[in-house]
Amino acid sequence: MNLGMGEIALLIILALVVFGPKRLPDVGRAAGDAIREFKSAMSGTPDSKKETEKTETSSTE
Repeated sequence: MNLGMGEIALLIILALVVFGPKRLPDVGRAAGDAIREFKSAMSGTPDSKKETEKTETSSTE
């Protein structure tokens, strides 16, 4: 799947029109989190960010 500069620019403009400039960072962050979670589930390794959060919450209780 080779994307050229024209296709990437079109996707960015389309995303700005659909989501708006204020929501676009949140949408990107959610997509990144979903991809990261999917990759960690496929590899079978726990997500270090979630493990750190669990350790911090259990130590503060």
